Amino acid sequence: MRNRGILSIRRALPRMSWAPKNLYNLWRRTVGPDADALRFRATGSTTLFQQRWKSKALMRAYHGDYIPEKIFKRWYLPETLPDVRPQRSTSASDDKADLAEYAKRKERAKSFEENIERKGMAPVGSLMMSEVERRIDSVVYRSCFAHSIYEARRLVVHGDVYLNGKKHTNANTRLAPGDMITVNPDAIRYFKDLPTEQDDVIARYFEPKTKEGEKPATAAATPVEGEAAPTATEGEAAATTESSPSSSTESTPSSESSSEAAPAAAPPAPVNKLTPFKLPYYASPHLFIPAYIEPSFSTCSAIYVRHPTARPGYSEIPTPYDADGALVRYAWEWYVQRRPRVRGTRRLTQGPEDRVKTVKVQEEVGGPAFNVRVGKGGKRNLKEDIERFKRAMKVARGAKGKVAAAKA
Repeated sequence: MRNRGILSIRRALPRMSWAPKNLYNLWRRTVGPDADALRFRATGSTTLFQQRWKSKALMRAYHGDYIPEKIFKRWYLPETLPDVRPQRSTSASDDKADLAEYAKRKERAKSFEENIERKGMAPVGSLMMSEVERRIDSVVYRSCFAHSIYEARRLVVHGDVYLNGKKHTNANTRLAPGDMITVNPDAIRYFKDLPTEQDDVIARYFEPKTKEGEKPATAAATPVEGEAAPTATEGEAAATTESSPSSSTESTPSSESSSEAAPAAAPPAPVNKLTPFKLPYYASPHLFIPAYIEPSFSTCSAIYVRHPTARPGYSEIPTPYDADGALVRYAWEWYVQRRPRVRGTRRLTQGPEDRVKTVKVQEEVGGPAFNVRVGKGGKRNLKEDIERFKRAMKVARGAKGKVAAAKA
């Protein structure tokens, strides 16, 4: 870890971690004594610059604090936020109004406005961290395969994470919809016994449950409170010992009939075939899966279904702060004023791997992009590489011509 005091109680900055210290810091910043400091007021003693800087620091402490600020502003900050306002204006010179009425767009716009009045506008401010949530290490953490974002990054770098069936060691990769990640089960710590107290979720799920008022099987032999336990006298004991040989021979038919009348044996206990999860007791506040991830704990894999979105009253980006609050808005205003210069085509190729662009190039070229194909005997197929290079150059020239035509 780059910073040893990352979970400092004095600073109380929430992080993407399940640690008990972080849980305490999360409580302090949301409902504890430091929660009032995040409610910015117009009549407060802090200036607007200080409020924006504090908001930016709190947002970056939770979302990608291990990413340097310069790299975050250059590669992970979106250019704009999506516009969620309904488009009401239609031109009277064409048939757009008739088409809108035919498609019942007015009714949908009306229901959308009613939803906005009831729940408010969609909290699109939190979508400024959508590029960070697309990172492969963030998806590993959100899928509950690691106890912190730092451990998720270590799993990727050490080769314990597979992307679409192939080992992947670049933690900066941003996934595309449909990508599947798989984590090595031997590297997941919650599949093993913990040195401290743990909650064996699966064992607790399969332990037998007794109904209320129902006595256990061993309770029949125990005496009831307030009653004396039955004891045999000396005469009765002697009589039973004397009559034991004859009674044993005479009681064989009755024992056979009693064995036939005995109830059937209890059904066998259900077989435990679930994934063995042994979690610490303080992990429960962090056990949730975002809507854009579909995990499978039986195979230790997860699918990145789609990009996170927002709708009125709800944001799919997990954050400890109000998704439509002043803190998120001030953080966005801070970055809007300090946006880096426009990146050129050459600089765009130097950024972190983006699977969306890679898949798009693969579809246009007609094969895996930027991967050297190896033939039989471990030798490269030079002719095939040249053909692929020609197709890629043709696609690049076509894109360049379209840009020039648009500028003209």
